[in-house]
Amino acid sequence: MQTGDILIRPASADDFDVLCDLVRQLYDYYWPGQADTADKARAATQRLVFGPTGCTTVIAWVGELPGGFATYAVLQPSVTEHGTFFMKDLFVADCTRGRGLGEQIMRYLARLAVELGCRRIDWTAETDNPQAIRFYDRLGAERVAEKTYFRLHGAELERFSSARE
Repeated sequence: MQTGDILIRPASADDFDVLCDLVRQLYDYYWPGQADTADKARAATQRLVFGPTGCTTVIAWVGELPGGFATYAVLQPSVTEHGTFFMKDLFVADCTRGRGLGEQIMRYLARLAVELGCRRIDWTAETDNPQAIRFYDRLGAERVAEKTYFRLHGAELERFSSARE
């Protein structure tokens, strides 16, 4: 999808280095001062582009600048006839922030969801990220109060996965 000087398209193996830099910027933005962000970004990008993650990555360009990316998966229907489009990540680089790129990426994903026969897009936002929450509120996204988000994590995941029935 191209709108003016903004181009959004599926990422390919040719985008590896550009996507790797965007992922590094994401690490630096959300976890500043963390060691080895370049190595972590490279490993994460390797999984996104070549790994069996089940996610698809789109990359957004503003002119010649790589401006951001999003990852998503389509969860196929179980008891309903329509899949659910789940956005895992949305990131806009500092150099392109404030130009409406995040909204353009979300519109791209919304069109894609409709084309794929999905009736909704789901995602999460960290409660300690008020900027993201305000952004999603401005888009008109509904906060889902009737759902509770669960997680098994770290040592608890390991413990649970190895417990005998």
